[in-house]
Amino acid sequence: MNTLMYLLQKEFRQIFRTRSILAMMFFIPTVQLIILPFAADYEVKNIRVAWIDHDHSTYANALRDKIAASGYFTLVDQLNSFPEGLKLVETGKADLLMEIPADFERNLIREGNQKVFLAVDGINGTKASIGAAYLSRVIADYNAHLDIQVKLLAEKTLSPGVVIQSAPVFWYNPRAEYKYYMVPGILVLLLTLIGGYLTALNIVREKEMGTIEQINVTPIKKWQFILGKLLPFWIVGLVVFTLGLAVMYLVYGIDPEGSLLLLYVFAGVYLIALMGLGLLISTLANTQLQSMFITFFFMMMLILMSGLFTSIESMPDWA
Repeated sequence: MNTLMYLLQKEFRQIFRTRSILAMMFFIPTVQLIILPFAADYEVKNIRVAWIDHDHSTYANALRDKIAASGYFTLVDQLNSFPEGLKLVETGKADLLMEIPADFERNLIREGNQKVFLAVDGINGTKASIGAAYLSRVIADYNAHLDIQVKLLAEKTLSPGVVIQSAPVFWYNPRAEYKYYMVPGILVLLLTLIGGYLTALNIVREKEMGTIEQINVTPIKKWQFILGKLLPFWIVGLVVFTLGLAVMYLVYGIDPEGSLLLLYVFAGVYLIALMGLGLLISTLANTQLQSMFITFFFMMMLILMSGLFTSIESMPDWA
């Protein structure tokens, strides 16, 4: 046990006397956790819409104002023909084309329905699909609040019919804010980088400096060497996890509702798995540059297949 304690003292001294490692462990994750959630937002805003109006009626203007007031769309131009709007899409100045046909208001009043044309730029698939869904929702909301629709329904029905309505409720995130989803996920990603990346670099550094041969000739057992290398970063990982929870609470007002002890147990087990991966990488790499590339390969797989950016249920069975 004394041998292990000496190894732990040596590792902690080596960690705290290297400023670059301290910055990678504490400063960089803190800054990333503060900045990244503001950028990693699934909400698509500032969708550029080109407005093509052949009717110029009160109802068409009301729909245009409702789209502009939604907060998600920006009306870049009001045009007179579809070819003009297509040029804006081809030059990258518009993402959606909204075309209002002639007699838009008259058909709404007389017949109670009217179709509009929506063209979406499919170059950016995410922006196209989400933008079209947002615009369709705005149009549906506009249609639901039309007085003319209520009047037509009152004329066609003698008695009120049965209406089924649904009201979605977002548990744990009532306002559907993405920061409550992204901040914990980014904290786990930072914990992943610290647990796997720094562990691999630390052992490979012994190879590059030549001190691994000195350790091999000392009466140190394998389990003592492994624990001496892994325990400091396991403790540092839990410290970074605690720092991340503090940043979540102080900056974003997010605090865990469940058991903190259970949260730390899961974080500790997760760090053990990550450090095992870092230990495996250190046996394959001979230089720190090699370990960085190998770790980057595995980290990209872990991040993209973690379920943070894409649904795990949508992945094939082998993934």
